[in-house]
Amino acid sequence: MATAIASSSSDSTNSTTGSAVLKQRLSVFIDPSRILIRPIDLVAYASDASFYRLIPKAVVLSKTVAEIQKLFQFSHEQRIPLTFRAGGTSLSGQTISDGILVDVGRYWRDVRVEGSGKLIRLQPGVIGAHANAVLMKHAAKIGPDPASINTCRIGGILSNNSSGMCCGVVQNAYHTLESLTFILPSGTRIYTADADADEQFRAKEPELARGLLEMKGRIESDPGMAGRIRSKYRMKNTTGYSLNAFLDFHRPVEIFRNLLVGAEGTLAFIAEAVLRTVPDLQVKYTGLLLFPGLHAAADAIVPLREAGAAALEIMDRAALRSVEDQPGVPASLKRLSEDAAGLLVEFQVADEHDRPNLEARSLDAVANLTLTEPPVFTHDPAEQAQLWKIRAGMFPSVGAVRKSGTTVIIEDVAFPVERLADAAIDLTRLFKKHGYDNAIIFGHAKDGNLHFVITQGFNEQKLVDQYAQFIDDVVALVVKKYDGALKAEHGTGRNMAPFVETEWGPEAYEIMQRLKQLADPENLLNPGVIINPDHNAHLSDLKRMPVVESEVDKCIECGYCEPKCPSRELTLTPRQRIVVRREIVRLEASGSNPELRAALEADFPYMALDTCAVDGLCATTCPVSIDTGNLTKLFRQIRHSESAHRRAVRLARNFALLERCVRLGLTLGHLFASIFGASALPALTRRLREVLKRPIPMWGNDMPKPRKGVLPVTSGSGAAAVYFPTCISRVFGSLPGEPEDVTVMGALLNVAQRAGMTLYIPKDVVGTCCGVPFSSKGYNRAHVEAVNTAIEHFWEWSQHGSIPVVLDTSPCSYGLLTSRPYLKPENQAKYDRLRILDSIEFVNDTLLPRLSSNRKVHSVALHPVCSVIKMSLTAKLVNVARFCSDVVTVPAAAGCCGFAGDRGFLFPELTESATLHEAAEVAQGNYDGYYSSSRTCEIGMTRATGKIYRSFIYLVDHSTRP
Repeated sequence: MATAIASSSSDSTNSTTGSAVLKQRLSVFIDPSRILIRPIDLVAYASDASFYRLIPKAVVLSKTVAEIQKLFQFSHEQRIPLTFRAGGTSLSGQTISDGILVDVGRYWRDVRVEGSGKLIRLQPGVIGAHANAVLMKHAAKIGPDPASINTCRIGGILSNNSSGMCCGVVQNAYHTLESLTFILPSGTRIYTADADADEQFRAKEPELARGLLEMKGRIESDPGMAGRIRSKYRMKNTTGYSLNAFLDFHRPVEIFRNLLVGAEGTLAFIAEAVLRTVPDLQVKYTGLLLFPGLHAAADAIVPLREAGAAALEIMDRAALRSVEDQPGVPASLKRLSEDAAGLLVEFQVADEHDRPNLEARSLDAVANLTLTEPPVFTHDPAEQAQLWKIRAGMFPSVGAVRKSGTTVIIEDVAFPVERLADAAIDLTRLFKKHGYDNAIIFGHAKDGNLHFVITQGFNEQKLVDQYAQFIDDVVALVVKKYDGALKAEHGTGRNMAPFVETEWGPEAYEIMQRLKQLADPENLLNPGVIINPDHNAHLSDLKRMPVVESEVDKCIECGYCEPKCPSRELTLTPRQRIVVRREIVRLEASGSNPELRAALEADFPYMALDTCAVDGLCATTCPVSIDTGNLTKLFRQIRHSESAHRRAVRLARNFALLERCVRLGLTLGHLFASIFGASALPALTRRLREVLKRPIPMWGNDMPKPRKGVLPVTSGSGAAAVYFPTCISRVFGSLPGEPEDVTVMGALLNVAQRAGMTLYIPKDVVGTCCGVPFSSKGYNRAHVEAVNTAIEHFWEWSQHGSIPVVLDTSPCSYGLLTSRPYLKPENQAKYDRLRILDSIEFVNDTLLPRLSSNRKVHSVALHPVCSVIKMSLTAKLVNVARFCSDVVTVPAAAGCCGFAGDRGFLFPELTESATLHEAAEVAQGNYDGYYSSSRTCEIGMTRATGKIYRSFIYLVDHSTRP
């Protein structure tokens, strides 16, 4: 069997000269800064969420329609394929290319609500969840609801005709499409809402327009084909092109408009879309139903669907078993028989007054079902979230236990609902036949859509053969036995392109081929996707997954992490860091292409390590909870010499001296600036960086002043809590232009006093560090030293855990709350008896109930730092702010500021890039105050916005003054 595994051999990459020439030619009409040709950039974009891999010749970050038109022209002149990519979350290999890859995710982000929320106008780079956030105030949302909606973008949602758990076949992109602006490979631009759009289309593209009408006539004159098309689109189906457009519409421009939905970027570029919105039903009633077998679960689908169930998620026994040990999962799952199955059911309505009817309707629907135990439904949002967490946890549960060197493959197929149980059982038999012991099945039962998850390696030919034989059997099962759909909602892609004709038959496939030839005569637009004459195309360009570091071996390169990454528009994302790291390991193992390996290793330190904020937000959206910052810390640790590690340990043991040095440095810096001018020291530090060729802290005019005076004197007698002012609060004072009337320590003591509580600041607090600065820099031994010392001090200060310890800087709180694995056994025992609280939690839970808000401000903007998000304290921060102000805004674009302790001083470009969108959003408002909970992050946001960010404690202090 002929197969091809993607490699890094010299014939799969561009020479430096060839890349330079290509960039020079593209630079005639594209800003050179938006043309990426370095090997590290090309490798970073070589993967999407699929198990395929192609290294592009260049990556272009496009901005305008004019650029797209010129790129099409360039593609034709140079005979170089063109592929558009928005989010790169495609599971079937639609967004990779060995030609020019055009990224439309960075700049194509305009969004506008129209018609009082009935319509929404979107560019292809808008993330699906962001569209819904904009629509929230209109009680509306977009119809498609894919599981990847927090990451995937409108371009992909349209091009794959994505659906999801609730939208079915009625509210998908195809059926909610109002209009499009598209650009054909010829350069023709059409806005389909124009009154004369069809006339324009016929005049500019006469052959295509005639061909569409001819194909429409051919389908309508063949009752068998027309009937088959209508039948296949009553269930989910994204195999091949959307042939239903020929039956649903009459004018060529309308037919082509809807053919582009699900065309996977192979016919034209979608520059803008207008979608009709659907109601966002907030009243929900959710339950997990457990059945003795798949047939019983399948028998329940029709009555539950007829009763109005919005979501029906089926789970086989293997899927339920994969999550039965997770926290919050009902204990009854472990008692289920080997044949058992489950349905996660949700009913939804818009009006709270309809809740009793919703409850009655759902209970009536389950009354006659064959269940293993009585049904339990809930109205409680937290309990509902836990039930959905069970369903969401099935995919990562498989990913988390797979062998290193393998990837997770999710396929989706569709069957007639009445035969769903039989089909699922047949699939499990195929798993056993081909050795996929960890495979599970779940899916959108309401629509006959099943997802199956397997783990697969491609590092050896026998593994490729295993997959090939399995897919052949899957195709035969789905198409020949059940007349189902090989792709229900993930798009055809490279893995099912060889089987489109098998599913649709030669006549329908011929129409698809004709469509592609008319729209893209040169076959240069995303070739090989959907229409591919190579019967083994699904076995070519397979992605090998070498074993790398354990921190990231679980990564499936899905890209869910990318919207959270502060360096995503500067250097690399977490996914790309891992992709590049894997490429380096491939090259090391094979000994091939030493030039490429050298280029990657030369750029890796800055691109992957220096500009990683190690903020950990990537783990919050990763399906398998990978914190790529841990990989960065590991490499930073390796990069340090033994003597550097010893010096770091000495610093940890003599931290008080370091504090004094930093305060002295700040004093001298501000003195220097007052004598020689504000621009002198920034210029001097820049020059030193150039001379020394190493990053040293950059002095900026926003550098804080040193804290003035001695620490407040407090008594431990009768104290309600120990107050541990972090080193940041002990060292940093006010920012330039910030009031100096009170320190953050004084503000928290004031607030506690007004609440009738006493806080105790230990006299020996100076020199105690949470260890976070050492951990983030990769000084693991110094981190262990510091955090053990801190816990020992906390133990003594808190009278052996009898009162809580409160911290005023959220990253330090998080660092200590997650420090247990780094503690000595005796300190772990102490830690387990300590109660460590971030100031947000302490103020919200303990102080606010005892306080009155006497001086409310009108509006405030908040910046929840990364650790606040990871500690799930954002809601409490907002609640505290609402106590003190009338209007509280957390920008939709709020995320990691990239300051990361010292990154903002060493690599200020990271903070500038990370805060760009949040700062732009803040600039649109006019607020009375700007607040956060980390001084360094406050510096970063002040630098980005020109507005002074302060600790939220100052807001509470102001509001509660008599």
